[in-house]
Amino acid sequence: MSHIALVTLVVRDYDEALAFYTGALGFELVEDTGRGDGTRWVVVRPRGTEGTGLLLARAKDEVQAASVGAQTGGRVGFFLHTEDFAGDHARMLAAGVRFLEEPRHEVYGSVAVFEDLYGNRWDLLQPA
Repeated sequence: MSHIALVTLVVRDYDEALAFYTGALGFELVEDTGRGDGTRWVVVRPRGTEGTGLLLARAKDEVQAASVGAQTGGRVGFFLHTEDFAGDHARMLAAGVRFLEEPRHEVYGSVAVFEDLYGNRWDLLQPA
């Protein structure tokens, strides 16, 4: 095994999730394929990378819908690395991304916690 290819993120709606991840976060759409049953295979990932992508999966029942925004129990569950912390932080703020704290400069790098459109917590992180 060489790497994790995809991580599933349960969402309310494909199009609103796509608008957030490709618009506010600047991710690229890798694939959006209808599966013939009303569901879609929707994959996004940070622009210009070949690494792990997010599979945006629409909740199909009440149990899955209850997990939208709480898939990691309120902890930071996703870590978005950057080589331009100040630039990406400013761009994301301008796009309406909600940061939960001011940027911090730690031994391991510059970091700020933000929420996606559903409330999942992410670190924007520029490693030291």
